[in-house]
Amino acid sequence: MGSPCRRVATPGWVGGTAGYGDYRPAVPSAVRPGLGYAATIGAAALFGINGTVSTLALQAGVEPTRLVALRCTGAALGLLAVLAVVSPARLRLTLREVPFLVAFGIVGVALTQFLYYVAIDRLPVGIALVFEMTAPVLIALYVWLVRGERVRSRLWAALGLSLSGLLLVAQVWEGGGSLSATGIAAALGAAVCLATYYLMGERGTTTRDPVALTCWSFVAAALFWSAAAPWWDFDAGVLGEPVPVSLGAHEVPLGVLVAFIVVGGAILPFWLSIGALRHLPPTTAGLVATIEPVFASIVAWLWVEQVLTGWQVLGGLVVLTGIALAQTARRSPDAPHVPEVAPT
Repeated sequence: MGSPCRRVATPGWVGGTAGYGDYRPAVPSAVRPGLGYAATIGAAALFGINGTVSTLALQAGVEPTRLVALRCTGAALGLLAVLAVVSPARLRLTLREVPFLVAFGIVGVALTQFLYYVAIDRLPVGIALVFEMTAPVLIALYVWLVRGERVRSRLWAALGLSLSGLLLVAQVWEGGGSLSATGIAAALGAAVCLATYYLMGERGTTTRDPVALTCWSFVAAALFWSAAAPWWDFDAGVLGEPVPVSLGAHEVPLGVLVAFIVVGGAILPFWLSIGALRHLPPTTAGLVATIEPVFASIVAWLWVEQVLTGWQVLGGLVVLTGIALAQTARRSPDAPHVPEVAPT
């Protein structure tokens, strides 16, 4: 999802027009919107696949705390390694930045991902994502109520559509149907944390480029989970245990799933999201990225037969329409955002 940040965006860059400290974003010789759309759709597809892969790991007995610790630690190490090679200056920190980065990493990354894993452990992946991706509506409400920003009237349509869609998804006329109350609460909690991630990222990207900001947020999240779920208590031998990956007899080692969750579900889509912003305005990229629940639902249906009811599909489409309206509800210039690596 795109973040409604405040700095003015121009095509072909990631970051502020003056750069961030010693960082000066590279400007490509030509802006290619088609490439931007392809990168955004590719990132959404990878995030969607990652939801089902994560579900398989959870069903194999991996606790949500352990899975999020593995993902955060692996992504942090991968991003640190890449930046250390290509642009080590962007990793420099000041003591003044540390408290913000710690809070950003814990709330925006560690807790968002943990609550998402709790949700998909109890709900179909697509439904969990629909609840979580209401974050832009929460952001628009926050900036109107708390910051006093003017918002477009479409916010109310976005709010009405999102709430109506969620009621359809939950099938409230059937007492919530078979949906887990804990799963719904976790998904809504993830939406709040995701909104916080984008709002804090809006502030963070005024002084630091999105790549380094996201890298350090993963480092903070990894350190948090090292304390909450110490890696030295983890039996690495379980990574070699076979895990069913289809309705047939196909199995792969758990470590293969974890490797995909780190590389295919975090690092690769992160770089695709960054690359897309060199060719598309962030609001456009954010709107395109809302197809993630569609990808996630299709993959979960084809792979593990997570079937949604007609009302749930309709509700999901209504919510996505509300999200699209909320993406453009703020009366502020289009600007870059931190990449969508937090939620899925």
